[in-house]
Amino acid sequence: MGALDGLLVVALEQAVAAPYCSCKLADAGARVIKIERAEGDFARGYDASVHGLSSYFVWLNRGKQSLVADIKQPEDSALIHRLLAQADVFIQNLAPNAAARAGFGSEALRERHPRLITVDISGYGEGHDYADMKAYDLLVQAESGLASITGHPAGPGRVGVSACDIACGMAAHAGVLEALIERGISGRGKGLKVSLFDGMADWMNVPLLYFEGTGKAPKRVGLAHPSIAPYGAFDTKDGSAVLLAIQNEREWTSFCTHFLLEPDLPTRPGFENNTARVTNRPAVDGHIATVFATLTREEAGGRLRAGKTAFGYVNDLAAFSQHPALRRVAVQTPGGPAMIAAPPVIDSAGPRQLGPVPAIGEQSAAIRTEFA
Repeated sequence: MGALDGLLVVALEQAVAAPYCSCKLADAGARVIKIERAEGDFARGYDASVHGLSSYFVWLNRGKQSLVADIKQPEDSALIHRLLAQADVFIQNLAPNAAARAGFGSEALRERHPRLITVDISGYGEGHDYADMKAYDLLVQAESGLASITGHPAGPGRVGVSACDIACGMAAHAGVLEALIERGISGRGKGLKVSLFDGMADWMNVPLLYFEGTGKAPKRVGLAHPSIAPYGAFDTKDGSAVLLAIQNEREWTSFCTHFLLEPDLPTRPGFENNTARVTNRPAVDGHIATVFATLTREEAGGRLRAGKTAFGYVNDLAAFSQHPALRRVAVQTPGGPAMIAAPPVIDSAGPRQLGPVPAIGEQSAAIRTEFA
């Protein structure tokens, strides 16, 4: 039994942000009917790496039912309205105003169905010059300033996952759960609006406040920290990179004693506190790098553990796929089982059974019969 068993979610969705939200609802037991074009959600075609299926689609569409329908066709439009008459949640991330033009505007739907919770996901929100702009994850990474503080000093960088889509989808999921709780008290649904830009703007609060307080933007420092030293990656003699993080003077003293084997280093000028070390960063990092260069990955890890220094190996995807902390769960797809990274929340009731990934229109006939 899932917490959301018995709830019906209708999702007029594509790509990442909205499917992320509805996927989490499906994981919790909600029945999610995903409405797709005849050619399917375009995320189905992003790649073909999982038994010929897209890695994005397999990740975000488990446990859903696929209904192929054309919202511009009267018969299909009427079918979707019949679905919505019984639905608890309606999620859509079509182009701005497209859902309303097709007769699925959120306010009108809630007037007809007062218990319905509607979720409109957009790129930039409403009421300004960007409201009609097309918005994809990397565009919003650039517009929100995220790219400007990410990457190497040589230039801005892209976060390697769909960070803006995920931030938006997570916020939408939390909003739906809150709305369900509120509906349980008031008996009425409500409208939620979430944008990719707002989702990332929330995550950007620290650099924004820092900039407005100091007049300076955090510098791009690659695998380092702009205001803490030492905090960065160092190469071992066998070709591994180890990222260490010193948070306070106690940790610095322990690191000097157990890793550098120089317990007196914190008393030397330029090494005595974080402010001095940041100012003297090239010399501090260079001094540490010479010690790492004499050690193997295993030897460096042993010394860092002895000093209780926070560190991590800079793994590639091959190493990540074999990481001892990586939990996996099987998801069935039309091409065979896929071993995905497990959902992050561990439930005391035991692992959840995740539903299969649907083929395009796999449940169309059954849904059309049920809601005829």
